[in-house]
Amino acid sequence: MLINEIRFKLKKKKRIGRGGKKGNYSGRGMKGQKSRAGRKIRPALRDIILKFPQMRGKGFKPLSEKPYIVNLKDINEKFEEGDYIDIEALKKIIKIRKSDKNPKVKILGNGELTKKFIFSSKLLFSNKAKEKIINSGSKIE
Repeated sequence: MLINEIRFKLKKKKRIGRGGKKGNYSGRGMKGQKSRAGRKIRPALRDIILKFPQMRGKGFKPLSEKPYIVNLKDINEKFEEGDYIDIEALKKIIKIRKSDKNPKVKILGNGELTKKFIFSSKLLFSNKAKEKIINSGSKIE
């Protein structure tokens, strides 16, 4: 007998999940996702990640902090004529956080000025507020 005369019997690979000799459930067990055709199980980590809220931009502060806002009508009500108005004086009207060492305060033109005041130049003014301050006879130093 020579090597080229040897006959091999090829063994067929069993296909599981097609019924037949492997039994009722064909080695897959009963019911459930794992017994279905085309089953795919999502990684557990993906489900954990999806449970976290998407808080976009959290942890980032704006480049320039917004100023505290005061209206002209509030200044007219709270102060006497001829008062010098700066950040220290405006602390009576607005609550400034203790952590703010150099707070910015902006005066808006809502309301009218009937009294004359002297405003600090360190304050920020809207165009409308500046116009009303100058028209009322007040000064910005």
